[in-house]
Amino acid sequence: MTFLTNGTATNAPKLKVLVAEDNIINQRLIVGLLTGLGHTGMVVNDGEKALKCLSKMKVDVVLTDVMMPNMDGMQALAAIRAKEAVEGGHLPVIMATAHDEPGEAARYKRMGADGYLAKPLEIDRLKLEIERVLALR
Repeated sequence: MTFLTNGTATNAPKLKVLVAEDNIINQRLIVGLLTGLGHTGMVVNDGEKALKCLSKMKVDVVLTDVMMPNMDGMQALAAIRAKEAVEGGHLPVIMATAHDEPGEAARYKRMGADGYLAKPLEIDRLKLEIERVLALR
């Protein structure tokens, strides 16, 4: 797991966002966008590592790629929701994918996702989607 912040001593990050993304370029892009919004991005490269991270620390939002090795984003989402069904609570999860096809957002919502973003991510869309899923809590 990698912790990346903007390195300034002014304000503490607003949110801790767990980013599950296997592509290093996308990891850097997403963390850069989150940093620009004042948040901290914690990066893992598959769903299995995301679940391990979630068992050890509290985060405010999960942003996960759909297609990853070992455990993909949909499997990780299912595991998160299964745990919540037993233990209670609700962690906002945003699915991100480069395969933006009609019906994708509705499909992920049916699977339990709170939000959906098509790649490449843009800072304004990311900001709005994070705000939207947090308002659902």
